[in-house]
Amino acid sequence: MRRSIIVGAAVFVTLLMGSTAAMAASPHFLKASAARSGNNLVVSWKEAGLGDNLNIDYVASATATRVDSCVNGGGTVPNDPKKTTTQSPVSSGGTFSVKNGSVTGSLTISPPATTLSCPPGQTATLISLVYTNVSITDATNGITEPIPGTF
Repeated sequence: MRRSIIVGAAVFVTLLMGSTAAMAASPHFLKASAARSGNNLVVSWKEAGLGDNLNIDYVASATATRVDSCVNGGGTVPNDPKKTTTQSPVSSGGTFSVKNGSVTGSLTISPPATTLSCPPGQTATLISLVYTNVSITDATNGITEPIPGTF
């Protein structure tokens, strides 16, 4: 009888501890930002309240708008330049380890490739590049944090 009480108490304590840990996990972003590094966009964040998860999958995403123009061999844009504007979604993902219930990380988003085809003797050259609609998503817990601004 005494043994079954001890085993029952041990099971109860184990269940109680497990449910407490599950209730303690409340993922939320403490901060998120983005900054240009050349033509790339670096998205940085800190997320807390992750509990005992060992790895969290993240996706940084944005809309990239690039303008390309054909440039001649002399490095100038011809009088009648051939240009194209491309707007497309871009993203970068990775898996990060939780330390003390939080993750601090960054992901780098690269611009889309040009779609401009130039005549012989000219080269497609990036004229401008803008990132908008930037966000970081904790794909493991289904949480997205928007990052306002144009980069």
